[in-house]
Amino acid sequence: MRVDLNCDMGESFGAYALGADAEILPFITSANVAAGFHAGDPQVIDRTVALAVKHGVALGAHPGFPDLVGFGRRAMSCTPDEVEAMVLYQVAVVAGFARAHGAALHHVKPHGALYNMAAQDPSLALAIARGIARFDRSLALVGLSGSRAMEQAAQATGLRFAAEAFADRAYNPDGTLVSRRLPNAVLTDPAQAAAQAVQMVKEQMVVAHDGTRVAIAAETICLHGDNPAAAANARAIRAALEAAQVKVIPL
Repeated sequence: MRVDLNCDMGESFGAYALGADAEILPFITSANVAAGFHAGDPQVIDRTVALAVKHGVALGAHPGFPDLVGFGRRAMSCTPDEVEAMVLYQVAVVAGFARAHGAALHHVKPHGALYNMAAQDPSLALAIARGIARFDRSLALVGLSGSRAMEQAAQATGLRFAAEAFADRAYNPDGTLVSRRLPNAVLTDPAQAAAQAVQMVKEQMVVAHDGTRVAIAAETICLHGDNPAAAANARAIRAALEAAQVKVIPL
């Protein structure tokens, strides 16, 4: 068995630091780099890409809504054309920094509200996929496992779809993520996050907040860099996967 372990990174901005990127990078295989719309700035992107390359971690772009104040986690009403252009813009930004460091982009994972909305909205998912495809059809679109909207959008534009599961988030019975507005939506116990990650790979299922067993396919597992327990989660998840004889390798 094999799985990719990814993390959202480069989410600091100016004088404001967020995330434990340096502590997490030794344990992951893919980094989703914020592109300046929901977080990140030119220097942060530059530093994050350089650090990921140093650790041999595969690079991905992490485009979001233009919402620095809300960290890209607030729904915005944008037309498909607007979404397509903003995704293309952000992918190109991260790819440019990757090239400057002698590396290449491997995947694109939408952020926050853009990700969650696209998982349910075929027109929004297709707009994201078009923006990626216009830049490079060899890039993988990382999206919520079980999302027909995102999977079909990838197929329609010639992209590879990589199904993603979340080690540090609680699930609803329908396979969606519990809203961050609700209690216990984010898992901060490293042992719990690690057990959930192993279960997702070995049993291809996750237990929802109400006890429902939800079937899930996980080509890549995400842990969030802004989680207070992010560094501890990263260590625990990587160790647990390897102990369960799961190969942790990039997409």
